[in-house]
Amino acid sequence: MSARAVVVMGVAGCGKSTVAALLADRLGWELLEGDALHPAANVERMGAGIPLTDDDRAPWLAAIAAWMDERLDAGRSVVVACSALAKRYRDVLRRDEVVFLHLTGTPELLAERLASREHHFMKAGMLLSQLETLEPPADDERHLTLDIAAPPATLVASAASALAA
Repeated sequence: MSARAVVVMGVAGCGKSTVAALLADRLGWELLEGDALHPAANVERMGAGIPLTDDDRAPWLAAIAAWMDERLDAGRSVVVACSALAKRYRDVLRRDEVVFLHLTGTPELLAERLASREHHFMKAGMLLSQLETLEPPADDERHLTLDIAAPPATLVASAASALAA
């Protein structure tokens, strides 16, 4: 089987990091927490409650795409946690081998999760900006959408099953 990539995407608070880590572990694939590749200036902006612009996101998305390409070219499958909120952002990450796993939930559940976070640069006040930016994957994009009302283990089982099909 050839190398593949899953980009676990969605707004802050949807559980991207948790689901991506569990999925990578289950599949035995390499994991990237996309936030780790944000330039320091982006982290500072988000920490100050300032939404990122497309210009802010461009080098970050390019770094994630380069990381994925390097591994896919080497025949290694990967799971990436990355918001990938807009189609134009996903276009930077899109490859034949990529499936987008969109985690979605009600604004109330997302806000509740963000409010309970500690020590994370993405603050609850940024949720509205992310929801406004979000363009759910379209029918012409390889994707799977799952509702975060289910526990992470259930989401991972569903994603693994869909990937195996």
